[in-house]
Amino acid sequence: MVKRSLAELALMKALSTGGDFAELFFEDRVNNTVVLRGGKVEDINSGRQHGAGVRLFKGLRSVYAYTNDFEEAGLLECASRAASALEYAPQIREITLTGSIAANIHPIRRLPGDVKNAWRTERLRSGHAAMSAVSAEIKQTTLRYADSDQRVTIANSDGLFVSDRRVYSRVACSAVASNGTESQTGFNGPGAMRGAEFADNLDIDGISRDAAETAVKMLHARVCPAGQMPVIIDKAFGGVVFHEACGHSLEASFIGRELSEFCGKLGQRIATDKVTAIDDGTIPGEWGSLNIDDEGTPTTRLTLIENGILKNYMVDKFNARRINMPITGSGRREGYMYAPTSRMRNTFIAPGEDDPDEIISSMDDGLYAKKMGGGSVNPTTGEFNFAVDEGYLVRGGKIAEPVRGASLIGRGSEILMKIDRVGREMAMGQGMCGSFSGSVPTNVGQPMIRISSMTVGGR
Repeated sequence: MVKRSLAELALMKALSTGGDFAELFFEDRVNNTVVLRGGKVEDINSGRQHGAGVRLFKGLRSVYAYTNDFEEAGLLECASRAASALEYAPQIREITLTGSIAANIHPIRRLPGDVKNAWRTERLRSGHAAMSAVSAEIKQTTLRYADSDQRVTIANSDGLFVSDRRVYSRVACSAVASNGTESQTGFNGPGAMRGAEFADNLDIDGISRDAAETAVKMLHARVCPAGQMPVIIDKAFGGVVFHEACGHSLEASFIGRELSEFCGKLGQRIATDKVTAIDDGTIPGEWGSLNIDDEGTPTTRLTLIENGILKNYMVDKFNARRINMPITGSGRREGYMYAPTSRMRNTFIAPGEDDPDEIISSMDDGLYAKKMGGGSVNPTTGEFNFAVDEGYLVRGGKIAEPVRGASLIGRGSEILMKIDRVGREMAMGQGMCGSFSGSVPTNVGQPMIRISSMTVGGR
């Protein structure tokens, strides 16, 4: 993608005004998207994104510039622009880079470029048919197949020169059920760090049918009552609550600015002893996995919380300077137009020892959140508000009627201390996480968990 000798020149140019660290990030990515709406192809799009970013540190100052010009003059001009933001003593520093290719723990069998859009479209058509067959109340179906093939090279003034290739594939299906006056939506969106083999092995009919069934169930559900009650959050995408309400608050980008409720709490109890939470970028083929992060650091498995005790933060290079902690392979960015910062990868609450049937039967009355939707959170305070996409009331320890319009309201640090059951089987769900460095693929996950009491919004 770029010659080592040119990268060395660009790094020396970036450091010429006195910076103490410089980094280059080169990206060449091809994206493919097919959208099917109502059984008809609405959009087919393929595009290429390619460019380079230059990052420069001086103490706790950070500068970032980027360009889509890979030629020598363009890259050196970008490095010069970054350097011009610093006004320290000029210096000449020789840099020698040592090249390598990141060890690949995510083998790809069929690259996105090996398949045609007709192949992608046929898989979506099958999903549309499965959705439509669920009920005459399914009035709209939308299916989206997206994949990307990203090549990166990262170089820095410490001598790093490493290349990596990341391939992602995802299918998203949405169904709208309507009775003429009201509408409800169901959604599924599995993805993986895999090539076309991902769709070969995916039950697209099954996930599409499940989305449609959720929409129909919620169309006929009563409105959820509001109040304070015990809440069960099911496995897989239920982990979005921990991801948003607690995970972001454990990123060094918030810790370093003292904008997190978990600042200064390493080694302290922040959850019940049933809670162990992990951020793991090493799981082969998972949506949030990597070989190396976007700073060139090998990815890691990081225990954030162990039996309720806060053990680690997720740390990138720049914020490591702020909090004086080692980096954890958590530096991520959407692409070359963004400077990296600490981000989650595959973040989940680890399996516990509780039986799912007992978790429900011992609760008496409350809410069972089978599927979670989106929401909002303030990482500084941990206050959150999440929609429940599919929910049920629990009466006398048994799952009763479905309810819609439920929302979960609370504060991350308080909820962690109220988790009194953690199930045995963990699963993950896929999403795109947005933060300072753009939108990146992340997995959320957990077993079934129970919160002894929390605020449920409804009517």
